[in-house]
Amino acid sequence: MKNQAPIIALVAGEASGDQLGAALINRLREKYPRAKFAGIGGRAMQAAGMDVWWDAEQLAVFGLFEVLSHFPRLLRLRRELYKRLLALSPDVFIGIDAPDFNLGLEIKLRKKGIRTVHYVSPTVWAWRPGRVRKIGRATDLVLCLFPFEPAFFKDHGVPATYVGHPMADQVSPDNDPALARTRLGLDPAATTIALLPGSRIGEVSRLAEPMIEAARVLASRRPGLQFVSAMASENVRNVFQEAMDRLDFTDITLVEHDPRTVIASSDAVMCASGTATLETMLVNRPMVVAYRVSPSTYQLVKQLRMMKTRLFALPNILAGKALVPELIQHEATSDRLAGEIDKWLEDENSRTALRERFLELHDGLRCDASKRAAEAVSGLLDQ
Repeated sequence: MKNQAPIIALVAGEASGDQLGAALINRLREKYPRAKFAGIGGRAMQAAGMDVWWDAEQLAVFGLFEVLSHFPRLLRLRRELYKRLLALSPDVFIGIDAPDFNLGLEIKLRKKGIRTVHYVSPTVWAWRPGRVRKIGRATDLVLCLFPFEPAFFKDHGVPATYVGHPMADQVSPDNDPALARTRLGLDPAATTIALLPGSRIGEVSRLAEPMIEAARVLASRRPGLQFVSAMASENVRNVFQEAMDRLDFTDITLVEHDPRTVIASSDAVMCASGTATLETMLVNRPMVVAYRVSPSTYQLVKQLRMMKTRLFALPNILAGKALVPELIQHEATSDRLAGEIDKWLEDENSRTALRERFLELHDGLRCDASKRAAEAVSGLLDQ
């Protein structure tokens, strides 16, 4: 198919998936210059030349009960998307993350003879491992970002390949926070704390208050600190700004669409669990990781023992031990967040050891991931 023009459909569910999708599109276009790309994505995928039918934010829903509240809307969207995909008749469909939305769609498309790829392994090795059976029905190939994942799928008879994480190829450790601060209009000499409350409205609404209050606590303990926060979208900014106004603490600079510079500007980071923890590790900054869902979701997860790993922050999972503190649900308070940041600021030896370990983990993930992912997709297209 090298000299033809394949039709490639993609669906990405949030900001991190949008970045993965854009990098994959650019690599696929190198082999298939006349390829057509269409589906659900964000700004990056649109800039890469994809025909975006719906914005990726439509799928950015967080937590079991939150998904239920949005279920009718998501079901309507998926039905309409399915019709459009059948009319498009793509040569391959690539679902990027968003497993609760994409896997069901992939099953239906695969029954119609459309080859399917699921890019980013769902965390079946960590929680809800029974999903692996659904993944096996849904996809011809799983593209895994982390090296320990293919073995899990092999044990369950699901084709999977390790491609690495594109972010590890794109991001370099940043040893000049003063330069990043200058780019953001901050005081280049001031100790800086970054707040990364997440990209989904649900998680931002739950983490904004404890993070903002933690900033207030730190400001009272350490005069001269400055705070900067990464905003994944205008909607996220509105939610976070409302929380700052409500709590009457507005001494936080808000920066849209540039989390990497925000991280690089910092001496330590308060970070929502997820891809942002990986980006913080790659930029090489100490962090405390917070995770909050609705109380009903949390109770269900606990009662059904759906969580199969004691660690949830990606750097800790990759290292196999707790390199950075994790604060889950009721532990993610302003006092605990501020206390963990204080520890990083006070302990230079711990910061140095963490930097060295982060560099080792970074090297293990760097393997031209987007190229390898594109080669895997090409293998399906060229069959």
